Amino acid sequence: MALHSAVSDITARIQERSQPARTAYLAQLQADGSRKPSMDRMGCANIAHAVAGMPLDDRFKVVTERRPNIGIVTAYNDMLSAHTPLLGYPALIKDEARRQGATAQVAGGVPAMCDGVTQGTSGMELSLFSRDVIAMGTAVALSHDMFDAALLLGVCDKIVPGLLIGALQFGHLPMVFVPAGPMPSGLPNKEKARIREEAAQGRVGRDALLEGELKSYHSPGTCTFYGTANSNQMLMEAMGLHVPGTAFVQPGDSLRDELTREAARTVLGITKPRRYAPIGQVVDERAIVNAMVALLATGGSTNHLIHWVAVAQAAGIVIDWNDFSALSDVVPLLTHVYPNGSADVNGFQAAGGPGLVIHELLDAGFMHEDVLTVREGGIREYARIPELDGAALVWRDVGDSKDESIIRPADRPFSATGGLKLLTGNLGRSVIKVSAVPDDRHVIEAPARVFDSQEALQQAFSAGELERDVVCVVRWQGPQANGMPELHKLTPPLAVLQGKGFRVALVTDGRMSGASGKVPAAIHVSPEAAAGGPLAKVMDGDVIRVDALTGELQVLVPDIAWDARPVSAMPEALRRQNGVGMGRGLFSGMRARALTAEEGAMSWM
Repeated sequence: MALHSAVSDITARIQERSQPARTAYLAQLQADGSRKPSMDRMGCANIAHAVAGMPLDDRFKVVTERRPNIGIVTAYNDMLSAHTPLLGYPALIKDEARRQGATAQVAGGVPAMCDGVTQGTSGMELSLFSRDVIAMGTAVALSHDMFDAALLLGVCDKIVPGLLIGALQFGHLPMVFVPAGPMPSGLPNKEKARIREEAAQGRVGRDALLEGELKSYHSPGTCTFYGTANSNQMLMEAMGLHVPGTAFVQPGDSLRDELTREAARTVLGITKPRRYAPIGQVVDERAIVNAMVALLATGGSTNHLIHWVAVAQAAGIVIDWNDFSALSDVVPLLTHVYPNGSADVNGFQAAGGPGLVIHELLDAGFMHEDVLTVREGGIREYARIPELDGAALVWRDVGDSKDESIIRPADRPFSATGGLKLLTGNLGRSVIKVSAVPDDRHVIEAPARVFDSQEALQQAFSAGELERDVVCVVRWQGPQANGMPELHKLTPPLAVLQGKGFRVALVTDGRMSGASGKVPAAIHVSPEAAAGGPLAKVMDGDVIRVDALTGELQVLVPDIAWDARPVSAMPEALRRQNGVGMGRGLFSGMRARALTAEEGAMSWM
């Protein structure tokens, strides 16, 4: 199938825009990759330090036989259910490396925090910048420069983007990402949402709410809704950085260990002098576009409108929200996975999973097929499903959708567009995810109620002050203000108001991830209020129009009055609070340096 003309044109536009930065990046990759092997260029004391902790047999392979050495960067901790299974991965990888005549070392660990734990707390204000800390930690791990390849172990929200940004600083190395899979399905997502809304209205108590949450998040593995963590896994498949079909195999599945071993075999297969496929060449403009297309086709997390800008920049590629919006205009929505549907990722996997989505997108001409991947068969290998044939790992054709209420073919999509809209107007630039928003709520025009925190909105809701048509403006939530925490705690009260028939929307310079769900939410507003953005001008009672059909985000105040209105300063109490306690003071430099959300909120540029 020929590539869709719009996808081709957008890719060409990105390539042209990126040419200077990409050329410089590839030149550095070439310089790093053309150096002598580590055993020939490093000092004897350096080498001795690097291998002192290895078993004697491994030491002999590295020093004398010059066998390949794999660096392992792991995000393991047992605070994150998604990362708990990673505990045993290094032993599996080392064993498989030895079977293949190679060696492996844990090069380093990176921090991994759980947004589910920190949601609504001050710890959440460290979350976005933890991505950049993870990138730096990855660079520190690989800086020992003793590796012929690397395996990156991680799953969740900021962890995979951070690992990828760090990995791309070592673009000359072949690398494969290794996930852990989702936990088994627990309480159905619709029931979980119902209990949360009941609790928001005071109809059920804390005991009932806690019981529901414990039934939802109940075992090792990734959370089963299609938020940022599981969107990460879809994008890794679409970019050809996984072993094909690895994303959503559960931790307890007998297939899981063999897929982890296959990751070691795969990365050894793309080292010099074999089919050399360094990560900096795998991640090119076409691969970035493939990831963007897969995100839109599955209704994935809006966090990636921030993260993938930063990932692309790390490879010398320049993308922006115009590119996402233009792709969304042509890419069909092929899946309904919670919060865009009732199924969870286990249902998604059973219906055909990433393999079926990639198959449909390739056949319909929405993905580049002529891309380099970590597998010799290219991106087509990712349109197949892994299984065990006895002890052997094999892949079979994905076939048709097993449940068209979850995955549909490209010629009969849930929607002809990707469900993501760029909003512009006198309130700045923003994005809105409408794949789960009812059609009659795509345009909201109502008086504003302005809040300086999500806690203030929750208090107003509890006091009954929002029982009307209203656009809730929550500001001072951007990267420079407080690190841009996700505002998931706002979803239940706003959903309750909408359920009562009120026309409500959220406008914020903060994040909502994939959890904004059925309530219209203009998020990531840039420039943010703390940088003098127009949200800092809005007053209670201003009529705001959020229009996902025409792409408008407007305050309906006459231009002369609006231009003359002063920009409010961030309340001093908030400013002081953002820099104190729970480690937030250590991130003050990152907040000060942070670029806008549309520029990836990067603190390292």
